[in-house]
Amino acid sequence: MAQSISLDIPDSIVQQAQQLASQTHQRLEDILLEWLTHSFTEHPVETLPDSQILALCNMQLDEQQQETLNILTEKQREEEITSAESQELQFLMGLYRRGLLRKAKALKVAVERGLIPPLSAA
Repeated sequence: MAQSISLDIPDSIVQQAQQLASQTHQRLEDILLEWLTHSFTEHPVETLPDSQILALCNMQLDEQQQETLNILTEKQREEEITSAESQELQFLMGLYRRGLLRKAKALKVAVERGLIPPLSAA
């Protein structure tokens, strides 16, 4: 069962979702629902089983995302980035930051559980 509700969503989030919806040929509503669902279904790192902790320790952006991020970062550095590209860059940077934070938490938990040796600060 689903319910319809009305939300006031910040313009920056709507713009990012619209861009992604356009690029992936999906409805805006489907993108927003996917994001909302993901935020509630992503379990705290500390509660994950060892196998998932280890998988998170090795997590990276997929090849396409990394390539796009590299291209857009270079365009931004050269000041040749369009508004749409800038929004996509911001979205990918957010994805990267969230992934990096989750990976760092997973590394901490992995060390605490004895799954990997402590990282040395050489």
